[in-house]
Amino acid sequence: MGPPPPRPAMRRPLLTTLTLLGPGFAVAATGVGAGDVVTAAVTGAQFGAAVLWAAAVGALLKFTLNEGIARWQLATGTTLLAGWARHLHRAVLYGFMVYLVLWTVVVAGALMAACGLGAHALFPGLSVATWGVVHALTATVLVLAGRYALFERLMKGFIALMFTTVVTAALLVHPDWGAVVRGMVVPTVPAGSAPLLLGVIGGVGGTVTLLSYSYWMRERGWEGPAFHYHARMDLVAAYTLTGLFGMAVLITAAGAGAEAVTGNRMALALAERIGAVVGAGGKWIFLVGFWGAVFSSMLGVWQGVPYLFADFVYILRHPGIPAAPPAAAGSSSRPYRLYLLFLTLAPMPLLLFDRPVWIVLVYSVAGAFFMPFLAGTLLYLNNRHIPVQALRNGRWINGLLTLALLLFAALCLVELARQH
Repeated sequence: MGPPPPRPAMRRPLLTTLTLLGPGFAVAATGVGAGDVVTAAVTGAQFGAAVLWAAAVGALLKFTLNEGIARWQLATGTTLLAGWARHLHRAVLYGFMVYLVLWTVVVAGALMAACGLGAHALFPGLSVATWGVVHALTATVLVLAGRYALFERLMKGFIALMFTTVVTAALLVHPDWGAVVRGMVVPTVPAGSAPLLLGVIGGVGGTVTLLSYSYWMRERGWEGPAFHYHARMDLVAAYTLTGLFGMAVLITAAGAGAEAVTGNRMALALAERIGAVVGAGGKWIFLVGFWGAVFSSMLGVWQGVPYLFADFVYILRHPGIPAAPPAAAGSSSRPYRLYLLFLTLAPMPLLLFDRPVWIVLVYSVAGAFFMPFLAGTLLYLNNRHIPVQALRNGRWINGLLTLALLLFAALCLVELARQH
């Protein structure tokens, strides 16, 4: 049983509301990884503050998607995976799990490499690969040994670290505040910027990890329509910070005059450029923020993604029971722990060898379809299969989900074209 339903929103003091926030901070810290930092840095370096609006749009659309996931669960008592299994063809669930395995190998390997790179830049005594393994094992121990409450406290701490350091770096480069304001409120698309802008919009706030919010809500005991206010305020706070973080990286790259390079090295190049502009202190501040972003993303993936596999196993074993109890599909279940070990061990060889081309190709193609698929299913399920009328999609939500569907479909086409 979860805690008693909250009092009506109008009577709830702001301080009380703030103390109830939590799963959203885990989503925010998880959803900002190395790829998002690099994409934002490259975009800021090439096009400056004029494209700040893209980070805000990305945060808004990811909020809309995650809030839709939350409303589905609060209204139906089932996760979105269970909703797919019940209302869509069974092949959808199997296809998603194939994608999840590929996503796990590629993304977990990339997170290990990014954590290794960030730690090596701060403490070069160990190699990048060694630091990557150390971070992966540390994340595994924290997940296995700690309860959800510890995980949430750690993620709140990482959010504070990331936000403080990266915003400080943005302030140190003394940006043109007039250009910053214009870039936030006047959308412009400089020539040649469309692919990168779509990357910023699509990258801000995560992809598959959005689904973890369902299980983090369950850990907090948020069950039933009465907790919709909790979830919405939680996600508003989370995606406000996510959007501001993305903007801060764009501003820092533009203000430091960084040159765009490829891969995670962009983060290190930006740190060096910050050091040249404002001194060594600025360089180390940004590097700490980058490390916090990538390790918190790793910790969130390690804690949140195994829930998806455990839920999948439960759905297969109990097709007539829609809601999986925590004991059967929670962090103490055997499927959860087995997938956590797979998440930790399977990608380690990628630190030493190049990723097989076929894995990257299949992952990229499958991943391109995931975000438009998520937006489309939320349009379908939350309009037709939510039993609580008040939690069905409203006009504004349908409009934003449609926009998300169109933008992520465009990003899908860009990604598919890149593979040819």
